[in-house]
Amino acid sequence: MEEKLTPEESAILEELRQSIRGDDSQRSRLIPILQKVQERLGYLPPEAVKMVADHLAVPLSEVYSVATFYNQFRFHPPGKYPIKVCMGTACHVRGGEIILENFERKLEIKEGETTEDREFSIERVACVGCCALAPVALVGETVHGHMAPSKVEGLFTRIQVQKEIEEKRRKKDGSE
Repeated sequence: MEEKLTPEESAILEELRQSIRGDDSQRSRLIPILQKVQERLGYLPPEAVKMVADHLAVPLSEVYSVATFYNQFRFHPPGKYPIKVCMGTACHVRGGEIILENFERKLEIKEGETTEDREFSIERVACVGCCALAPVALVGETVHGHMAPSKVEGLFTRIQVQKEIEEKRRKKDGSE
């Protein structure tokens, strides 16, 4: 799936283009510049990777090679509701893979991807430090322990209800 930049992301990319013009263009600045881009955009879209390659006068393939080597960099925009499924030892032993598969099936995306509406993204993560609650999934910053396939659907229902409440609140605040 090829994501298109939102108007906001395009504006941020242009700001980044201006700000890195003043940056040193030595090859040693590659990782710090990629970190700066990801910090602002949340991911590294192809346009940003090309911008960095052009600024440093290095091949595009070299920028991708470095960015794919480090797992801190992502190439898909994070969802409004990022889902992280723990795959630490305790979670793995207690069915973390099954939980991940249930999220993938429900959202019709694979780990590392984001839904087309950018509402959800799924990520496999190492231990989150909640081994007693295994298996664990995080939705945003909220920890959901003792996950079971049946709980996956409930999480989405809860998110939908929260969205509807927020929508009603926005409409009410806008009409008063």
